[in-house]
Amino acid sequence: MNNEHTILVDEIIHLLQGGNAHADLKKAVDGLSPQLRGAKVDKLPYTIWQLVEHIRIAQWDMLEFSKDGNHQSPKWPEAYWPKELEPQDDQTWNNSLKQIDDDLNELIELVKTGDIYGKILHGDGQTILREALQAADHNAYHIAEIIVIRRLLGAW
Repeated sequence: MNNEHTILVDEIIHLLQGGNAHADLKKAVDGLSPQLRGAKVDKLPYTIWQLVEHIRIAQWDMLEFSKDGNHQSPKWPEAYWPKELEPQDDQTWNNSLKQIDDDLNELIELVKTGDIYGKILHGDGQTILREALQAADHNAYHIAEIIVIRRLLGAW
C-alpha cells in the first residue's frame, strides 16, 4: 500500500468512529435514562429508540451488501424503521447497540483489508469506499438527531 492509501484508510476509519467533529453513538446514548429511549418529542416523527434501530438496520445493510452478493436489502423505507417507539427491554436495547458496534468493527476491517476502490461485483458501481463513507455520513446524521432529541428532552 502506498502512503496516500494508508492515510485515506486511516481517515475513513476515524470518520466511521465519529471523526473529529461528531459525537459517536456511545457518547450520544451515554447516561440516557431508559424511560427516555421511547420518548416522543412534539413534531418529530421518531424516538431515540427508532433512530438507534434505524442506524443498526441501515449500517447492517450497507455492510452485508459490501460483502455478500446474495444479500437482499430490506424493503425501503418501512423495513428500515421500527414501528415500536421503545425497545422491548434493556436486553433489546443493549443487543441493538452491540450489533451496531460489531457491524461497525466489521466494516472497519473490510476497509482495512479490502480493495476500497474496486467496484463491488454484485453492485452497480458501488465501492467499499463509497459504502464506508455513506455509513459514516448516515450514522453521523442520525446520531446528531439523537443528541437534538436529548436536548429537547432536557437530557443532554
